[in-house]
Amino acid sequence: MKLISGPMATISHPAFRILIEKFGACDEYFTEMINAGTLLTGGQFEKFYIDPSPVPEKVVWQLTGHDAENMKRAAALLCALPGLGLDINMGCSAPDIYRYGAGIAWMLKPREETEEMVKGVRRVVEEWNKTCSPEMKKRFSVKLRLGDDNFTDDDFFSFCDMLVSNGVELLTLHPRTKKEKLTRPARYYYCQKVCGRFPGLPVYLNGNVKDYASLKNALAAAPSVQGVMISRACVEKPWIFSELKAVLEGSQPVKQKVNMKELSLSYISDIEKYQPVEFWKTRLQRFFTYFCQNFKFAHYAQTQFLNAKDNEDLRQKIEDFFEKCPEEVEKEL
Repeated sequence: MKLISGPMATISHPAFRILIEKFGACDEYFTEMINAGTLLTGGQFEKFYIDPSPVPEKVVWQLTGHDAENMKRAAALLCALPGLGLDINMGCSAPDIYRYGAGIAWMLKPREETEEMVKGVRRVVEEWNKTCSPEMKKRFSVKLRLGDDNFTDDDFFSFCDMLVSNGVELLTLHPRTKKEKLTRPARYYYCQKVCGRFPGLPVYLNGNVKDYASLKNALAAAPSVQGVMISRACVEKPWIFSELKAVLEGSQPVKQKVNMKELSLSYISDIEKYQPVEFWKTRLQRFFTYFCQNFKFAHYAQTQFLNAKDNEDLRQKIEDFFEKCPEEVEKEL
């Protein structure tokens, strides 16, 4: 069973992968969405999106865009980078992404248009794999949802048939519709149905796994999946993969102590190293929105950290917080 760090805007970058690697046990890292058009035009920030540090062999490049030709050309650029695979995002339902014609919009466009795009990207990946060295070969995958709110089983499974018949080698399913929010229970049994429809095809489950109890619930409904993708929960608890891996392997998680102050400060330093200054504030705010949930006085910590004027102010607010709450400095996991 693989455990995968899911794609998250402003989170899935080298600094976050460095943090997860400190605790180990994550098998794959999906990047945040890389926009095909911006990648092709050489946007000033694109070099930060395509940095595979610190574990290139675990990185899956996630591609998004609304234009099939740009998707193909961008796929060629991503194939030439180190990494495990290339993934097309057909699951993001954020309004700005959907209206742009990307993400889940590919599930709702005329089938012929989406199929032509998939065929084109597949051909790019196949041609690359024919000529590259073995360690540079790329897996071709798609991350998707169930479809629009009025989806039918026939429509959903025929869409999956189209993907697999056109060379998609792995499917990651977030079993919710376009408008369903996270408060709606994920329908994990659809992941199991996909496994049954395509024996031998790896299927990853995504949605609401945040601890062993929720993992057990998900696997009870979809026991045949080969991987579980975790997103928000691994921002709050970067050690979650090592905990779940130990349980899945039949052992007890190793007790360890984490210095939360050092972890917080080192994350700021890694953001400064691997992200442009224009991104520092938003990426740190997004991270601490989740990570502060570890603290007894979570709301106070969030308010202080998220309202910092700049990184030096944030460092000082972190120092002040742990001085006022010394019991929060070291956590035993």
